[in-house]
Amino acid sequence: MECTDSAKDPSTYAAGFPTTSPTPVTSYQPVLIDVPGRPIPLAVRVSAPAVGSDLPVVVLSHGHGPSTFVSSFYGYGPMVNFWAAHGFVVIQPTHLDATFLGLREADDPDAPLYLKSRAEDLRRIVDHLGDIERTVPGLAGRLDAGRIAAVGHSAGGHTVGLISGQTITDTSDGSTVGAVDGRFRARVMIAAPGRGEYLNGPAAQPYVALTSTNFDGMTPKVLIVVGEKDWHPYFSDRQDWRSDPYTAAPAPKTRLEIFDAEHGLGGISTFDAAETTDENPDRVAAVRALIWAYLRSELYPEDPAWAQATAALAGSTAPIGRVESK
Repeated sequence: MECTDSAKDPSTYAAGFPTTSPTPVTSYQPVLIDVPGRPIPLAVRVSAPAVGSDLPVVVLSHGHGPSTFVSSFYGYGPMVNFWAAHGFVVIQPTHLDATFLGLREADDPDAPLYLKSRAEDLRRIVDHLGDIERTVPGLAGRLDAGRIAAVGHSAGGHTVGLISGQTITDTSDGSTVGAVDGRFRARVMIAAPGRGEYLNGPAAQPYVALTSTNFDGMTPKVLIVVGEKDWHPYFSDRQDWRSDPYTAAPAPKTRLEIFDAEHGLGGISTFDAAETTDENPDRVAAVRALIWAYLRSELYPEDPAWAQATAALAGSTAPIGRVESK
């Protein structure tokens, strides 16, 4: 379902950005993947357009939030529904740090964030993409396994970093975790943690693994999405800490800064969540449309969606954000 032609001459707009006409969406859960050594099977939710073939794939990694179910495949409906309605198959893993699993306090060196396991989850999904496709009713034969993107929010952004060459040190044995997985052809890190040495607030004690986060090896092209007001002294005394995946990593990188946005970017993780400190449906609509446009053009280089979106952003009399690249 290559939307290239309609993207060149879009029939609809989302939050003022050119897009394609939406289609109905179907969702299926859970698809269970048995993983040796994992305490429970890897469970994923799959949301797909009801029509179309040769569909690109987005693997979406959730954050490590305080809610019981938002930080799992039950969350992120505002983005998932939009992307699936506009031509992507969205696969959402439930990582081991999901609150309702009760494993955050487990006697596991990877707890409570399960950073190493999270990255393995993304790789396992690609390993088992054929199994997922055959399991979901009506999906067999409709995926384009050569066009896969990884998107993550907060801790999920860090997870995307780990399959993009960002590294951490395994606290259990001192080994390095993180390597580029070339099967992902587009990558988006939303509100991800910054450099480990600047995690100097109270969070440094429970989240020791994050203190070694390093971006020197993050060589692939990545879109880094940050909120202008996404700062809390619990994590760092640097107000621009979450821009580190852009500033500290080698080029090529692109940064999308959303004006006035906090960590929830207006509420991308769920509908009407109390944990969203900057609830703003218009902001959510813009963020998901801009990321959609970026993914379209990264996976289909001939598609002008990102160029059109950034032109619309720059030409707005009241822009919601700004884009810079290196």
